[in-house]
Amino acid sequence: MTGGIGRRETGEDEARPGETGSAFDRMRPRLVRIAYRMLGSVAEAEDVVQDAYLRWHRTDQAAVSNAEAFLTRTVTRLCLDQLKSARSRRETYIGPWLPEPIFEAEPEAGDADDLTLTLMLALERLSPLERAAFLLHDVFGQDFDTVAEAIDREPAACRQLAARARNHVRAARPRFPVSRDRGLEIADAFFSASRSGDVTALRSLLAADVVAQADGGGKRPAAGRPILGDQQVARFFAGFAHKPGYEPPRILARGLIDGLPGIVSLQAGVLQTTCFAIEGDRIAAIYVTRNPDKLRRIGAMMGVSGE
Repeated sequence: MTGGIGRRETGEDEARPGETGSAFDRMRPRLVRIAYRMLGSVAEAEDVVQDAYLRWHRTDQAAVSNAEAFLTRTVTRLCLDQLKSARSRRETYIGPWLPEPIFEAEPEAGDADDLTLTLMLALERLSPLERAAFLLHDVFGQDFDTVAEAIDREPAACRQLAARARNHVRAARPRFPVSRDRGLEIADAFFSASRSGDVTALRSLLAADVVAQADGGGKRPAAGRPILGDQQVARFFAGFAHKPGYEPPRILARGLIDGLPGIVSLQAGVLQTTCFAIEGDRIAAIYVTRNPDKLRRIGAMMGVSGE
C-alpha cells in the first residue's frame, strides 16, 4: 500500500482503445491506495473500490475515453461520500482514532517519501475536498483539470485546496528524519527500556514535547487521551513493568508501520502495533494500535488472532 509524497504516480495504467475491459483490473491496486489514503481503513477502501467495480461494469465502457480518469473520479466521489459518515462516527469514537496500520517488513523500492501515519493524521484535520485535492495531485500525480472533474470544482479552486493541504502536511513532516535502520534501533531501545521499567532510559529517547496516542476503539484498554511530555510518557510506559503479574510483550515483527519504524507485539494474548515518529534521534510521537478491528490483517500475517 503505497503513495509517495513528491514521487508522482504516473498514469502508466491508463487504458488504450480496445483495452477498457481489463482497465479496472490493472488499476485496482492504485484505486485501493487512493481510497485508503482518503479513508484510513483498508476494509472501507476495498468496499469503495468494489462499489466502483460494479459501477464500471454498469457503464458503457466503449463510450469512456479515459478509463483512468473515470475510475479515479468514481472512487474519489465515493470516498467523499464515505467521509461524511466516517467523520460522524469518529465524533463518537472512544479514545484517539488512528488509521488502520499497514505493516511492511521492508520498504518497497521508490517509497522513501511515502505518506507516513503522522502525515495521514495531518490530513485528517483537513476538509474532505482539501484532502482529495492534495492526494490526487501531489501524491497520485493527477493534473488539476482531472482533479477538478473528480471533485466537481474548478481547477483554480483545486489549486487552492491542494496548496492549503500542502502547508499542513509540510508542517507535519520531520525536519531531521532518520533512516529505517536507525529508527528500528531506537524502537528496540524503547521496548527494552519500557520492559525493564527504566524511566530514565525512556526519557533519554524522547523529545521533550513527545506525544503518545493509543487506539483501543473501546475494545481494548488504552489511554483515553493523548499523553504529552517526556516525563509523562516515560512514566506511563515504564509503569506497566511494575504492575503485579506483568508479562513482557513478545515482539513478532519489526519493520515499517505506515512508513514509520515500528514493532508488532503480542502481550497476554493481545496483539498491538507500536510505531514511532523520530526526529533527530529522539522520539517525537508514539502511535499504538490495539483495536482488534484494525489488526485483523496484520494478525493474519503473523499467524495470530487480532481478536
